[in-house]
Amino acid sequence: MEGFSGLGRMLVLLGIGLVILGLWLWGKLPFLGRLPGDIRIERGGLVIYIPLASMLLLSLVLSLLFSLWRR
Repeated sequence: MEGFSGLGRMLVLLGIGLVILGLWLWGKLPFLGRLPGDIRIERGGLVIYIPLASMLLLSLVLSLLFSLWRR
């Protein structure tokens, strides 16, 4: 079980880093969240937002970056 303590610490630090990066990029990438394929449903006082296209684009970019980083 001692081998997992380093992994847990790394995951927590990665999560904190992603939150900081998200706060820093907030509003600086205006096209994210407004791509064709992002679903927004508004009914009364309820808003449901499903960013399908934005998450697909983000996944492709991150996969490409990690692929290049491993080489």
